[in-house]
Amino acid sequence: MHRRIFLQGAALLACSAVATPAGVVAALLPANPVFGRSLPALQGGETPLSGWLGQPVLMNFWASWCAPCVRELPLLQSLHEQYPDLAVLGLAVDTQANVQRFIEKVPVSYPLLLTGTQGVALMRELGNKSGVLPFSILFDRDGHVADRLLGELKEDDIQVRIKRIL
Repeated sequence: MHRRIFLQGAALLACSAVATPAGVVAALLPANPVFGRSLPALQGGETPLSGWLGQPVLMNFWASWCAPCVRELPLLQSLHEQYPDLAVLGLAVDTQANVQRFIEKVPVSYPLLLTGTQGVALMRELGNKSGVLPFSILFDRDGHVADRLLGELKEDDIQVRIKRIL
């Protein structure tokens, strides 16, 4: 009798382990190490990236001197307005002075953080081995990389990718 109860319990545990949703397993994994960093904000001070854990994130590496980066800024602004549950972050591989002058002409309302020249190394850590700009990464709510995109974003494509993580 005890053996049968033991075997039934073991079978239930085994089935539940097999049937565990991928999201539950992913939630048990640590977030990408990038969320352990803090970056300078355009207005000054350090901003911890961990503050965006728990929501999907579109992290966009850009520079004021990069023509494709500049062309995609209106799309990023639109995505920021369209998806309030999505954090859009602009990581400028640029100087504070250049970015400040640039956003006076082309304002954006999503957070802009500064990486300076260290942004190239950070992009490489995140999978952009060539260091090409623009570079965007989509993270799920748990801080895991959901997608990497090299080059200028295309609206139809990014809309589909965002909907997958919302």
